[in-house]
Amino acid sequence: MSDPDGLAEMVPPERRQRARGHENARSAILKQLAEHRLPGAILLHGPQGIGKATFAFELAAAILTSTGDEEAHRVEEQVSAMSHPNLFLLRRRPKDSKSYYTVIRVEDIRELRDSLHHTRGRAGHRVAIIDSIDDCNPSAANALLKTLEEPPADTIFLLISHRPGQLLPTIKSRCHNLALRPVAPDDVRSVLVEHDPSLGRAEVDQAISLAGGRPRRAFETLALEADSALGALQTWLANPAQHPSGVSLKLADALGADTQSTELSFAREMLDDWMADEARNAAMQPGARRRLASANELWDKAHALFAEADSINLDMKQTLVAIFDAIRKHSAMTAPVSAESL
Repeated sequence: MSDPDGLAEMVPPERRQRARGHENARSAILKQLAEHRLPGAILLHGPQGIGKATFAFELAAAILTSTGDEEAHRVEEQVSAMSHPNLFLLRRRPKDSKSYYTVIRVEDIRELRDSLHHTRGRAGHRVAIIDSIDDCNPSAANALLKTLEEPPADTIFLLISHRPGQLLPTIKSRCHNLALRPVAPDDVRSVLVEHDPSLGRAEVDQAISLAGGRPRRAFETLALEADSALGALQTWLANPAQHPSGVSLKLADALGADTQSTELSFAREMLDDWMADEARNAAMQPGARRRLASANELWDKAHALFAEADSINLDMKQTLVAIFDAIRKHSAMTAPVSAESL
């Protein structure tokens, strides 16, 4: 099945079957498999683009090999071709020859459930991957919950989520939660070089610096124009309060010109990451209540501004100007006082 969120530059996750990084998560889950105590539903969650789907197919191959009667290499070949009869995959379905449905529908969940109740095509467990569960509409989510409450025998569900906080608590309670994190720069480099050994070092280094531990984002970086404003945004975010307001105005003009551009989507992710890091660092710093409160207020304001711009098609340039201004004020207010200013 084609991936509605796939990138032309990236090998599909079912064909890679070896996720770079995630060693601790891999060791823990494979130990459970070896001890025959693997849970019936596993929620793989973490930021988009870190290899969760690849990890799911890697785990699926391990489960099918461990519980079946075929050699590992043969199972991996079938998983890569999506031809193993005990492997099921649910993504957003094609709507027509040019587009996909925007959600996973209740009828899609019911079709998967009915398929899982059929006689198994081969010895061993069945594995159902849902990529991603975030795409389920409310009716589909409730139908999935009923399936998890009364699962077919010898079936393991691998649910992929980029936003676990938005899932039904009852679904999360039915799953073993396995958090995956952004991977190390060397892992991102390996993914890029494996894909295209001809990539130049400077090109790869730039992609890694913007990727934030997400191989998918590194591929998106390679597809951008050489004069992309993202590098300037990265420099600005390193110390927003240091730069004059004119810099942020130029950034807003460059990034907000096309609301459908990959560059803008990328920039919004970078801003999200920066604000999340601010809140996380403040929470871990003793006596930083003021900084934490400011970071939380900044997060709420930025997301409200983006939501308003998206819903009523406001000028994205002005939205970015307002967000950049809020970031500069937060940075200036929470910056440590230097000895020279005392």
